Amino acid sequence: MESTSLSQPASLIDPFGRSVNYLRLSVTDRCNLRCTYCMAEEMTFLPKQQILSLEELRDAATAFVELGIRKIRLTGGEPLIRRDILKLVSSLAALPGLDELTMTTNGVYLPSMAQPLKDAGMSRLNISIDSLKIERFKQLTRVGDLSQVLDGIHAANVVGFNKIKLNAVILAGFNDDEVIDLASFAVDNGLDISFIEEMPLGEISSHKRAATQITSAQIRDQLESKFTLLDSTETTGGPSRYRQVANSDSKIGFISPMSNNFCESCNRVRMTAEGRLLLCLGNEHSLDLREILRSHPGDSERLKSKIIQAIADKPERHYFDPDQVDIVRFMNMTGG
Repeated sequence: MESTSLSQPASLIDPFGRSVNYLRLSVTDRCNLRCTYCMAEEMTFLPKQQILSLEELRDAATAFVELGIRKIRLTGGEPLIRRDILKLVSSLAALPGLDELTMTTNGVYLPSMAQPLKDAGMSRLNISIDSLKIERFKQLTRVGDLSQVLDGIHAANVVGFNKIKLNAVILAGFNDDEVIDLASFAVDNGLDISFIEEMPLGEISSHKRAATQITSAQIRDQLESKFTLLDSTETTGGPSRYRQVANSDSKIGFISPMSNNFCESCNRVRMTAEGRLLLCLGNEHSLDLREILRSHPGDSERLKSKIIQAIADKPERHYFDPDQVDIVRFMNMTGG
């Protein structure tokens, strides 16, 4: 059998037979909020020269798509604070072979950015919102204004993206009493929502993660006191396991990295804003793509070869312990 040229469409298959077709691409480690579970209150961000340029991000994404990536999610930090982000969105949306371009955002800039994002080719949005209470939202985000996020959600809904999903990280003793309210808000607005278990990424001082752990099963029990949740086979290609809300177009997802990991179906890799290819959210295995992009600009075959080699080291699964921080990078560095 003849080998397939790297210039032809290919597939990235890891050692466990999983097809990798989803890239989470971080465009910045900076954010306009300071969510307690995501970063420390006083953060040191990467120097500008260490961050990939828009052209480098585009070149990396192009290589991944040529290797079989079919979905790219832009993340941060907060991706909408990246200068000229719409130029990157337009260039990625035009890549032949890419089926879907999505973004995770905190929603603050969506009142002015929702329409330009859709016009540039963004198909779906995930919007993070962990509380519907003004003071609590500010406490969780340290600096956030809930009204800005609500305005952003409304603006995105008016524009008419293919789908909008809310993301809520639930912390026992902080916002677990809002699970039903958050779900009701999503259903009333025709949106989906995913509830996420907190992950031990980076050392924080705001709370002890072991004390705030709550499982997806506990969250689901709360929801079933209000909603009828039906089994659903639908997936968006990510880690959420969905239930359909009866008599509604909305789905409720559960992301359970602590209590019921989703590793057996993992189809994802992440690239940080500084060009580190992370093969697993809960492991430090990585490849420095920035060095390749800058030492060999324009050499897409070399870049693709290195990516293929890296996928051969993708681990089978993660092992998270809320009492122990094995991964020192914060979520803003990882790329949500």
